[in-house]
Amino acid sequence: MYTIWSDRLAPGARQMTSSAIRNMLQVTEQPAIISFAGGLPAPECFPTAALTTAAERVLVEQPLAALQYGPTEGYRPLRSLVASQMEQLGLAIPASQVLISSGSQQALDLLGKLFLDPQALVAVEEPTYLGALQAWRPYRPRFVTLPLDDEGLDVAELARRLANGLRPRFLYLVSCFQNPTGVTLSPQRRAALIELAAQYRLPIVEDDPYGALHYDGARPQPLAALDSARHGALRHVIYLGTFSKVLAPGLRVGWIAAPADLVPKLVQAKQGLDLHTSGLTQAIIMEACQHGLLEQHLPQLRSTYCTRRDAMLTALAQCMPAGTRWTQPAGGMFIWVTLSAHLNAATLLPAALEQQVAFVPGETFYANGGGMRTLRLNFTHATPEQITTGIARLGQTIAGSASIT
Repeated sequence: MYTIWSDRLAPGARQMTSSAIRNMLQVTEQPAIISFAGGLPAPECFPTAALTTAAERVLVEQPLAALQYGPTEGYRPLRSLVASQMEQLGLAIPASQVLISSGSQQALDLLGKLFLDPQALVAVEEPTYLGALQAWRPYRPRFVTLPLDDEGLDVAELARRLANGLRPRFLYLVSCFQNPTGVTLSPQRRAALIELAAQYRLPIVEDDPYGALHYDGARPQPLAALDSARHGALRHVIYLGTFSKVLAPGLRVGWIAAPADLVPKLVQAKQGLDLHTSGLTQAIIMEACQHGLLEQHLPQLRSTYCTRRDAMLTALAQCMPAGTRWTQPAGGMFIWVTLSAHLNAATLLPAALEQQVAFVPGETFYANGGGMRTLRLNFTHATPEQITTGIARLGQTIAGSASIT
């Protein structure tokens, strides 16, 4: 039913849509459903005991600092911790260039508020992270899509378009174990992309929520570190990180590492959103991490997720019909599946749900349409046994649909 309020919505608000993934959670929460849909960490892996102990210490030893209003920039000890973590990845920046956000999703909205207006060009991977599209569409930009392959963003194609005059407000990419495909930008392409940024003064937003979840080999060096090494300071890259994937998403704490001259504007934009990220959760994370939580927890988390990834890759090889392809991620949370010709993932989903297995159709990750033959599978939330059963069901569903067409 429309009211006087509906008639007065801003044009950007009229274009808002609900996340297909968030909507699907209502279905996938049913106990009988094996869900590969949401990008959910495994709840049994949450470090609840360590976080409980940290929360008790915070509320006993520093309750006023945790429960009072705090600075918009974030809890200074946590900002210093993040800066030290970034230094270990090759990016030496002061804590003053770190802004704590309410999850990295808020960081995306902050960047939209600062840089986007109607018809502004934003370059994104194809496919790209749905949450970024959802954050920025109310600002009514135009999305320019760039292809991906097994080495990540096609930097040569970007170079060609830049040479032909493309000048986006910024390039957005997920640099490690990309959402939704699971692919990672290769070292050679990372170096080439930083060269392009310097040549064309190209701003880059590097989203890196999954970098710590590496299973095969070392973690790739962030683009932000390469940018800083080239120029002696962050110049072209804004880096987004989060504690959601390595501790717990309910904490809602992420961060932005940005060039020094941009930090005041980010602070001003955040003041209008929520004044500051929860001081209590920031203090809990700091308390837990300074007692070695990440060093103890991450190896266990990687081992669990690696086992689940391998279970899904094995099941896909055994159960998928001929003509089906999928990525081989070295980390992260997702595998990207491409169906054979003439199949449509969205029309396949109801049949899969009847078999009590869920996935996300790929078209939702395409900024300008497409991806009808693709789908995203999450391997971190389900157990290996559930993965084996669910992929078998999915394979049967796909094979049945292929025989009908």
